[in-house]
Amino acid sequence: MASIQAARGPGTRGGIVGINVTPFVDIALVLLIIMMVSSTYIVSQALKVELPKTATSDGKVTKTYVVTIDKGGELRFNDAPATLKGLEASLREARASEDVSLVISADQAALHGRVVEIIDTAKLAGITKFAINVERSK
Repeated sequence: MASIQAARGPGTRGGIVGINVTPFVDIALVLLIIMMVSSTYIVSQALKVELPKTATSDGKVTKTYVVTIDKGGELRFNDAPATLKGLEASLREARASEDVSLVISADQAALHGRVVEIIDTAKLAGITKFAINVERSK
């Protein structure tokens, strides 16, 4: 090493052989931490939602009943002809003995009002679990 200094002179310094990356890594880590902390704060402020709370959840349904509405608005309850009053009585009777679910199968040409009328009748009978049967298009 003395020979290199002698060639350059007594007061000159040698060239930089390596780069010290420790300060660069320190700065990068501090910036990363700042970004992570601020991003979680921003996301938590933007997505402020209050989820509903329940004491119970949906349990298994004991029995499923089917109401079918054809093109003309005629009703069938479990494949037997029915009237609106008879349907309500049957649903109340079924609801009293067990937890039931109602599936409504309505023809495509059936009136929307008729379907809503059946849903309303089911709610009056105390049935809270019902679905509308559909067919997946191909």
